[in-house]
Amino acid sequence: MSETTDIRPEMEAEEEINLLELLRVIVRNLPLIAKITGTVALLSIVVSLTMKNIYTAKATLLPPQKDSGGGAAALLASMGGGLAGLAGGFGGGSADLYLGILKSRTVTDAVIKRLNLQTEYKSKNADDTRKMLEGLVKFQAAKDGIITITADDTDPVKAALLANTFVDELQNKSLSLNLSKASTERNFLEKRLVVVKQDLKTAEDDMKNFQEKNKTIKADSQAAAAIEGIARVRAEMVSKEVQLAALRNSMTDASPEVSSLLAAIAGLRRQLNSMSGTGMSGVIPSVGNAPTIEMEYIRRLRELKTQEALFEQLTKQYELAKINEARDSSSLQVLDNAVAPLHKSKPKRALIVILATVTAFFCSIFLVFIREYLAKLSPEDSAIMAEMKGTLKGMLRLR
Repeated sequence: MSETTDIRPEMEAEEEINLLELLRVIVRNLPLIAKITGTVALLSIVVSLTMKNIYTAKATLLPPQKDSGGGAAALLASMGGGLAGLAGGFGGGSADLYLGILKSRTVTDAVIKRLNLQTEYKSKNADDTRKMLEGLVKFQAAKDGIITITADDTDPVKAALLANTFVDELQNKSLSLNLSKASTERNFLEKRLVVVKQDLKTAEDDMKNFQEKNKTIKADSQAAAAIEGIARVRAEMVSKEVQLAALRNSMTDASPEVSSLLAAIAGLRRQLNSMSGTGMSGVIPSVGNAPTIEMEYIRRLRELKTQEALFEQLTKQYELAKINEARDSSSLQVLDNAVAPLHKSKPKRALIVILATVTAFFCSIFLVFIREYLAKLSPEDSAIMAEMKGTLKGMLRLR
């Protein structure tokens, strides 16, 4: 116990001596520390004063919401069948989609060309201009879906112009994409409607000729009801097939919309096969259970009703596609246009000077301790240091 008691005061004294020695080193080298810290502080002041003021302009956008289609979308959804899927054309897109459009090369190049940025930034080529623009303009989407565009420039007016130009080009591109999709859909429906019109005329002429040849024959109530049901199912199935063909122009079979339509078409096909059975279980009498002429009449009537239902469905789709194509404004809403900021956003000169001064102070203390350590090296360690210095100098000469 006595030995332990004797050791502790010695350790405490040694620690106290070491601490005092460190403080002595700092105090002895205070002029050097002050000189380094003062020089760096002065340089940081000069550098910060030479830095140009940067102004940040901000614009905010609200992407179209899911129910932004209004009455047209509600009308589409209420019609059911193949028309319900068209309601998505009036719906909104996610903020990530519009962020992707903003970051696209097409929009960036349009902004560069419109503002002649390659000349203003004195860049060698378009790639260099894009890289510079990426550092000046930032896009961000909040959790509520609002998109923020911030643009930096030494001129506050140019910063606002840059942000607003991105807003304009985003609206132009989104409108172009919407119109392109609507135009493709309208053209597809227009061609399909021409074929359906011809098929309907053929079915009408066929029914007329059959009735004139065999006199008028009316199907019984069971067959008539079955024909109406089959016609509706077939029309809905063909309508969905038309919609599927339009979607496949821009989507793959792995997309949720296409997969959903494929499943719906398969279900309708099974329902149609069940309703059109030729056995005793079918809702339409088989050939063996009805006169031949009456069966031919039923078949022609079923084809006529199907073509009428399909023509009605496609006509509605076609009219709504024209409405969609005729929309002349983007549903993207601008919450705040960018305005020229009154105050700079950077550089923060006071912060730069404070950080540089504090960093210089601690680095100078570290340098002082290194010098003190090297000054107290033993002769053997000094020889090693000299050898290391010689080796490094030789390597530098070789380079």
